[in-house]
Amino acid sequence: MTYLRLFYEFFKTGLFAVGGGMATLPFLYDISDRTGWFTHAQLADMVAVSESTPGPIGVNMATYVGFLTGGLGGAAVATLGLIAPSICVILIVYAFLQKFRDSRYVNGAFYGLRPASTAMILAAGLLVVKATFLANGVAAFDWRLAALAAVLVALTDFVPKVKSLHPIVFILGSAVVGVVLRLAE
Repeated sequence: MTYLRLFYEFFKTGLFAVGGGMATLPFLYDISDRTGWFTHAQLADMVAVSESTPGPIGVNMATYVGFLTGGLGGAAVATLGLIAPSICVILIVYAFLQKFRDSRYVNGAFYGLRPASTAMILAAGLLVVKATFLANGVAAFDWRLAALAAVLVALTDFVPKVKSLHPIVFILGSAVVGVVLRLAE
């Protein structure tokens, strides 16, 4: 029964999370609240692990939740549930677009999906910020981590040589800085 529920929950998530892996976060918060399979704190950890491992973020998180809930079988079922709608939709859209490739209505629909995807990703980002800076309803703001984030944003946006570095360099560097900051407390 758990496998069926995993497939169903992640099928819904895969069907409606338009905009990529981060757009699955609002659905995952809802799954957490309704099922109790994982906590919001664990979800923040899932985002960190999914961001730092190879592969699509949404698929990584589905696999992670599935593994937590049902072991290897649960990981496979949750992953399949998440990707099944995409495969079905892609096949349908492909057939549809072949017939209506030059339709202004089809072009308008795709134009309208852009702000919806942006809003879902922004909402997911705000949930991650809330989980990061609020622990159990108490402000847990650490100015050193905010400064690290600001420095990383500035470096990646404004310094051309840094911009060309592999993201792993930033992840590992941030992890080292985090360990140093923790040990300094």
